[in-house]
Amino acid sequence: MRQPRSKNLGSRIAAVLAVLLLASIFFSLGIWQLERAAALKASLVTATSVDQNIVSLESIASANTSLKPNALNRQVKVSGHYIANFKAPNQEDATGKLDDWEVALLRVGSSRGILVARGLWSERLLNSDIQESMVIDVVGQLHARQDGDRAVNSPGVISRLDSAVIVGITELDLFDGYIVAASESQNGDEFLRTRVSAETLISRIPGFYWQHLSYVVIWWLMAGVVLYLPFYRRKVAL
Repeated sequence: MRQPRSKNLGSRIAAVLAVLLLASIFFSLGIWQLERAAALKASLVTATSVDQNIVSLESIASANTSLKPNALNRQVKVSGHYIANFKAPNQEDATGKLDDWEVALLRVGSSRGILVARGLWSERLLNSDIQESMVIDVVGQLHARQDGDRAVNSPGVISRLDSAVIVGITELDLFDGYIVAASESQNGDEFLRTRVSAETLISRIPGFYWQHLSYVVIWWLMAGVVLYLPFYRRKVAL
C-alpha cells in the first residue's frame, strides 16, 4: 500500500532539515576551530614578541574584563595609590628561580584597582616610607593572571597573582592580570629596589596551531559528506 503523498512529503522535508542541521553543526565546529587556531597564533606571537612601546593601562585593558591577547606582555604605565600589600610566595621568575614577592594593590582613580608585583618580599622595607596618600607612577609589563595556586590564602598572603583572590577584601573594580613593575616613582623621583621578572608565559589555549587547522578540515569534510550522502543514496537507488 502506498503512503499518502502528504506523509511522504513530510518525511522528505524532515530528512532535508536533519541533513541541513547536521551540516550546519559540522560547519560551525569548523569555524570554532578556525577561530581557536587564529587566537592561538595571536597568543603565541604576543608571548614571544614584546612590544617595548609604553602605553597607558586603560588604553588596552578595562576593569572587570578579561585581558585580550594583544594586551599580554605590553609595557604599560599607570598612576594610583597603594592601598594594600601582600606576600606572594613561591613565585618563579624568568630564570626559573623561586622566591617570595611583594605584591601591592594599586587603586587607579576612585573605583578601580590592579595588582602590582613590586619586587622581592625580603626587600619590602626598602620603600616603607611610601604612604597611601602618595600618587605613585608605575611602569611595567602587563601579564595574564596565574591559574595555579602557589600557596594558601591567608591574611596578608595571596595564593597566586590573580585579582580573583582578593575580590572579597576590596570593593574596587579590578583589572584582569597583574603588572610586574620595572619602575615606581613620585613626581619624577624613582624608588630604587631589585625588580623581579615574571615567568615565561605559555599559551592559555590548548593544542597546536596546525592541529586546530586539521580539525577545521575534518569538520568541514564531515559537513560535505552529510550534504552529499542523500544524493549518493539516490544514485544507488537508481
